[in-house]
Amino acid sequence: MKPGNKIYFASDFHFGIPDRNSSLVREEKFIRWLDVVKDDAEEIFLMGDLFDFWFEYKTVVPKGYVRLLGKLAEIADSGIPLHFFRGNHDMWAFDYLEKEIGMKLYRKPVIREFGEKRFFLAHGDGMGPGDGGYKFIKYVFERKINRFLFRWLHPDIGTWLGLYWSGRSRYANLIKEAREAEEDIKPDFQNARLAKFCRSYLEKEQHIDFFIFGHWHVVNMEPIGEKSFYIHLGDWLTHFTYGVFDGEQFVLKKFEG
Repeated sequence: MKPGNKIYFASDFHFGIPDRNSSLVREEKFIRWLDVVKDDAEEIFLMGDLFDFWFEYKTVVPKGYVRLLGKLAEIADSGIPLHFFRGNHDMWAFDYLEKEIGMKLYRKPVIREFGEKRFFLAHGDGMGPGDGGYKFIKYVFERKINRFLFRWLHPDIGTWLGLYWSGRSRYANLIKEAREAEEDIKPDFQNARLAKFCRSYLEKEQHIDFFIFGHWHVVNMEPIGEKSFYIHLGDWLTHFTYGVFDGEQFVLKKFEG
């Protein structure tokens, strides 16, 4: 890492919901964040679910997001590497964002070293024990034949169906989160699926200093093992949080912007 430069991480933006106007407010806030961090960013990692639904037809891309895509292209053109981990809501992002914007796309976890620290980077969906129902749905959605068949739907119909499915999922999660808040149920981070995944990984593989995940929409930095941490970045629906690594320390922050 260059002295004074930082590595930034953010996740779960779900642009497109609950409606265009509300989404645009969040989109503009995120663009302001990008304008702030680009001054000292060595690299920027977007850890998944940039859109609440995204499907690339061969000749059609979803309507909207012009300001966002333009800003991301501007940052990539300036020489700052942009990394995008496809989440469960934008798993059908293929090569458009890479070719037109300049972001490097990932679907599988990646290990990177910054300074003297090792990072395990992933969106976090479908990892760890259990959750067989979601893992099966994910497998179905990722099959090439199903992507091919979906592409034959008219874009207006396909996009409507995609937003409906993703909206149902998000609505169900919001109900669950509201119930847990009302009953003062605290997340059990040490026994969560991703915590179990991290411990299992550390037992079998080389040391990791920081496991970075999105997906869960909670903000937390939790010790896992003797010298490791697993981190949930929060979201840009309600938290507006991000992570930053300066070469020595990792910190979670909130963008007031």
